[in-house]
Amino acid sequence: MELVFIRHGQGEHTTDLPNSLNTRDPALTNQGKKQAVSLRSQFPLSSTDLILISPMRRTLQTVEIWSEGIHCRKIVSPFLSPRMFPQKQEWTTLPCDELLAKEKIKNEFKDFEIDVEEFSKEWWTKGINKLPEQEFVLIADVFLNWCKSTGKNRIYLVSHDGTITSYRQFITEKKLSRNDFPKEVGWLKVNW
Repeated sequence: MELVFIRHGQGEHTTDLPNSLNTRDPALTNQGKKQAVSLRSQFPLSSTDLILISPMRRTLQTVEIWSEGIHCRKIVSPFLSPRMFPQKQEWTTLPCDELLAKEKIKNEFKDFEIDVEEFSKEWWTKGINKLPEQEFVLIADVFLNWCKSTGKNRIYLVSHDGTITSYRQFITEKKLSRNDFPKEVGWLKVNW
């Protein structure tokens, strides 16, 4: 199975660092919206595609713009939410990385499904941002095996730089650093 990890477009939380990291529920900037449009030519979608998305406004908007007019399956999952990389247990979750509530997503992004698998329920409130590495690898294994169980040959996963790098490190078993972060709407393909 081919996994195509895509980082969201430019978000409001990156425009005035480090102050903008305190922005709650940041949306895409105008530049981020243009970047999301560019995904249409890089990855043309069809109705048979599956996109898994982090429960954050910037990732949801990226997919909403990219998939406009295409009725493919779009599932929001807490297993793609922001993740610190590398892990620093003394750090706290930044306001820009607090998950959107399921009800808010349902009300504002009506074409998106909410991941309601039994194993994901508890992660909707705490996310994976500060999950210790040994616990993350267990969650990553369960999540990626669920992806495989969909029977899709390719799945798009729209997420965040630290989350994508965490999954990539888990899958490839290679030590990665912040230098390996994808840029805005940057992407990489990994086989699982």
